[in-house]
Amino acid sequence: MAGGAADGEGLGRRGGAARRPRGEAEAGSLGPLSAAEAPAEGAALPAWMRLYFYGVHGITLDVLVSSARRFARSPDLRMLGFSSPYRCLLHSLTHFALEKVYLQQRGCPSAFVFNFLVYPSVHVGLQTLAGQALLLSLGGGPGGAAAPGALELALQYVLALYHCQVFLKLFLRLRYRQQQQQRSAPPAPAGSRALVAAGGRRRRPRGPRGAGGAPSQRLPDLLHFLFFGMHGFLDEIFFTFFFNVLGQGDRAASGHTSLWSFFMYGSCGVVVEKLYFYLQYSRGWGTWKRVPIYVLFIYAWELFWGLGLRMCGACSWDYSHYPLNFMGLITLMYLPCWIFLSVYQDLVSNVLERVQYIPTN
Repeated sequence: MAGGAADGEGLGRRGGAARRPRGEAEAGSLGPLSAAEAPAEGAALPAWMRLYFYGVHGITLDVLVSSARRFARSPDLRMLGFSSPYRCLLHSLTHFALEKVYLQQRGCPSAFVFNFLVYPSVHVGLQTLAGQALLLSLGGGPGGAAAPGALELALQYVLALYHCQVFLKLFLRLRYRQQQQQRSAPPAPAGSRALVAAGGRRRRPRGPRGAGGAPSQRLPDLLHFLFFGMHGFLDEIFFTFFFNVLGQGDRAASGHTSLWSFFMYGSCGVVVEKLYFYLQYSRGWGTWKRVPIYVLFIYAWELFWGLGLRMCGACSWDYSHYPLNFMGLITLMYLPCWIFLSVYQDLVSNVLERVQYIPTN
């Protein structure tokens, strides 16, 4: 027996990696990793980050669904959608709880029963209860909330399947590289700033390893585009919500945005992120030296999109009643907002750069 084991070990060395038992190989390819199963070099996304992403993702679904419903009733090329900070908080908390339910999948003897019955039932029930509680709290009485109809329940079931079969499977494979884990990068020499100013590029630390030793991947630009587009929904929903509350005094008011904003913010965010990495790491420019470049690009991008959408009758904003506006499409009144969002995006870009995807195999 000992000799056979030694021979097997030798064959494993000569042939590369020794073959694992079938059961172990299958276990290694099951579903997303939980926080407890995260590789040593890459931790699961922190709870605050998952709550943040769940809120952004939930607002995006709200906007898509409400925009589709509104367009079906009365076609409008502005493609307006609605949500609110209340629903953002609701999505964060409910989907954080549903994540815990999803991670119990391996304890269910039948994957089919869990994926198409257990999880959707919990998802639909929790979302319905939370939505009714929100309507009651804002409506001020039992008449403020009505029982969901069959179409609403069917929609919630479809969203539950999407959340279980698509979103969580991919989202829970993201890993976050902590700042202190970048041990491979030596301290920067005293003359490094001079090298950067001369055109030298700083190397970014290597990320963690995935399952089976596979290298983790930086999130592709497409996912950065999707995130910045969804974050644009969040920005506009929050801004218009507080604008409506201050103007109308109605705490039950909702914020609004347009589906076109997704493409505007997504593309703009990717370009500004590229500018940030180039100006920061290749040119060595400080924050307040970069911000004017960001703001000029943002105004040019907003004007460009506004002109195109106005020609199609799809422009959802008009600043003609604001002072310091140009063609009703851009206004200096929003300059502080763009400066704040520009600085904030630098912080978001630094966080996204440490988020990596761990392949399943």
